Amino acid sequence: MDVAQVESLFTRADGSFLFARWGRPICPVVFGVDDATLGVVRDAISSMCDLAGHEMGEMDAELGSNLMMFFFSDWAELLDVPGMDRLVPDLAPLVARLQKADANQYRFFRFDEQGAIKACFVFLRMDQHLSEVPAQTLALSQVVQSMVLWSDTAFQDRSALMMAGDTTALRPDISGVIRAAYDPVLPAVAQDASFALRLAARIGAVQ
Repeated sequence: MDVAQVESLFTRADGSFLFARWGRPICPVVFGVDDATLGVVRDAISSMCDLAGHEMGEMDAELGSNLMMFFFSDWAELLDVPGMDRLVPDLAPLVARLQKADANQYRFFRFDEQGAIKACFVFLRMDQHLSEVPAQTLALSQVVQSMVLWSDTAFQDRSALMMAGDTTALRPDISGVIRAAYDPVLPAVAQDASFALRLAARIGAVQ
């Protein structure tokens, strides 16, 4: 992956560049799934943490759980979740916008004082399309998109996943980006596009 390709993954639709990775262990909790699906989701999180060399914990000292994944059938259900309006600002207007757009997924990040990711909330409305996606594919896709702050256009034209035989796997180039993004020599946050040069160099170094 060349520098321009790396830069495009973190350049937003408005032209701004922003990179951020997790600055603390990822402590997940999953709502709205059965035990079998829960195991699939946790395996996906564990595999991404192993890839990145990042810690997966049981309890965050500040938030308890900091990667929260919600599976449900209607956006309106979020309005009935106790405390959700404290986790997600302007929840009611957000739900209205998502309903109007007929969206089936939404991710919301929170950041620490340095700008590193400290929490991520993943909302999945299980419409007909998502319900037809295999659990392993859906889980891996969502976890990949939660590992770093990708551009809002990063995967519009091409998925981060690919088929490997009969199973879904992470694309090797995206795998390389995630592994390099967590290299301790790199900062956890960057807002200058020149960071893409450093990240591209680390991709080559860790391969």
